[in-house]
Amino acid sequence: MAAVENTSEERILEIRRKQDKFFRGGATLNVEFRKKQLLALERGIRKWERAITDALWTDLHKSYEEAYMTEISIVLAEVRNHAKHVGRWAKPQWKPTPLKMFPSTSRIVSEPLGTALIVAPWNYPFQLLINPLVGAISAGCTAVLKPSPYVPNVSMAIEQMIRDTFEEEYVAIVQGNREVNQTLLDQRWDLIFFTGSPVLGRKVMEAASKNLTPVVLELGGKSPCIVDENADLKVAAKRIAWGKSLNAGQTCIAPDYLLLHESIKDKFLAELEKQFRSLLGKEPQKSRHFVRIVHDKAFDRLENYLKDGRIVFGGQRDKSDRYFAPTVLDNVSPDAPVMQDEIFGPIFPVQTFRDIAQAINFVTYREKPLALYYFGKRGDEVLHFTSAGGTCINDTIMHIANENVPFGGVGNSGMSAYHNKLSFDAFSHYRSVITTGTKIDLPFRYMPYRLFGFVKKLL
Repeated sequence: MAAVENTSEERILEIRRKQDKFFRGGATLNVEFRKKQLLALERGIRKWERAITDALWTDLHKSYEEAYMTEISIVLAEVRNHAKHVGRWAKPQWKPTPLKMFPSTSRIVSEPLGTALIVAPWNYPFQLLINPLVGAISAGCTAVLKPSPYVPNVSMAIEQMIRDTFEEEYVAIVQGNREVNQTLLDQRWDLIFFTGSPVLGRKVMEAASKNLTPVVLELGGKSPCIVDENADLKVAAKRIAWGKSLNAGQTCIAPDYLLLHESIKDKFLAELEKQFRSLLGKEPQKSRHFVRIVHDKAFDRLENYLKDGRIVFGGQRDKSDRYFAPTVLDNVSPDAPVMQDEIFGPIFPVQTFRDIAQAINFVTYREKPLALYYFGKRGDEVLHFTSAGGTCINDTIMHIANENVPFGGVGNSGMSAYHNKLSFDAFSHYRSVITTGTKIDLPFRYMPYRLFGFVKKLL
């Protein structure tokens, strides 16, 4: 596998200075400039689409269809949406002004935060790097992008696209390992947008706190998948198998563990095995649509989880190919490592419950997940008593596909959200502006507060 070279500290500081100067020059404040850059990004994506999808195949064995569906199409939809609406989003919002402030008027204006740092992980390396960039561009920020070194071919393809599309004083890309990450975090930014694990999210937040830099943290966690006694088991198994098969389970919103009503457990697991075979064939290793584990360290971590329970089906693996079959583990202790760590792979540990209150308690006494999935007829009850970044009822994954709803975590799974206007909001500051005429200057607010009894009624 190819390797990326670390961008030097000198280059990082040079880029940071260039972008600071460019932003302060005011070019990005013009909404027409932003629209032009969004359209340039769209052209760049279309031009480099094949190079990016080929690189995704090389690094992750991700098929063109899955790459387009889960990476390219999501970003293109976001670009088109921002190009269409940024003019309206950027307009001042006039607000009512109470009588006590006569003759003033009130409005809110959006202003870009400034120079943003966007750090993305390896699992959806294109989408999770470029989708936040769309918000940065539409809000009027400059951006430094940092892709993951674990997918070097994708990272290099994105670098070529960015350099071909933008001047580095506006949008730049830097490469490297965690030493480069530390160098970046040592700088002062106007916003840090980080997607990754909760462990690294804490380090980002700690670094940002030194400069009171705002952060958007898109993290992860253990997303439960509850299957109730009254669920449609065939449909549930098909949609759950699909959600776990995407990117071989290396998805921040992948269903992490199964929480099954004890009365349907055996029947559901038999159906789940059947649906995995329907999606990937009897030998998933031969399927062009089944992604590989990203590197040997991740493979070894997954292999160790197999010690935590009894394999119901799956378990086949080939380290030389980084292939790991969809696997279900039963007889798993709630305290086992596979039930404590975010799995990030095609392993499903199983827990059971007798009634929905027990399932709800199991979820609520753990960290708040990035996603929660429920299959059955008591979805409203589960929603009422639980908290999660996002939820699908009788489905998995699909809440990320709708750009009209927020995507983000809560608690341990992240803070703030993006997609659609929320991406614009994430990179913007909303500034209150009160304008007061000078022809009329009512005396009531000035000392010695004459007619205070009358003024008190207005307050």
